[in-house]
Amino acid sequence: MSLPRPEDLIAHRDPFLFVSEVTDLVPGERARGLWRLSGDEAFFTGHFPGLPTVPGVLICEAIGQLGAVALLSDERYAGRLPLFGGLDKARFRRQVRPGDTLALEVAMTRLSSRAGRGSGRALLDGATAVECDLMFVIADA
Repeated sequence: MSLPRPEDLIAHRDPFLFVSEVTDLVPGERARGLWRLSGDEAFFTGHFPGLPTVPGVLICEAIGQLGAVALLSDERYAGRLPLFGGLDKARFRRQVRPGDTLALEVAMTRLSSRAGRGSGRALLDGATAVECDLMFVIADA
């Protein structure tokens, strides 16, 4: 099975597409992917001057985007629009800098026709940088 490009499934586009590549996918269940940070991203200019760091909330967004890929790859949800409904237990454990590549992982833990839950993490060099639980509603596109 060839893996989809993130933009084949989710509506996000540059500069707000934070999943560079999908590396593993079980539709409706789980996904793995990468976010490659070039260092040219606009947020580095102001966060923080002299010590550029990826905002943790953007890493949570990347995890959420990968979750949307997992969800929308399931034919039951194709063409729908998953929206954040909540973020729980977010923990920020490592600083992420220009040039880093984050390995993203997400697993759906509960799905219905209108909403769901999942959990995910972003790893930097094999160590957890961010972890969080996701809640989302599934809207008509």
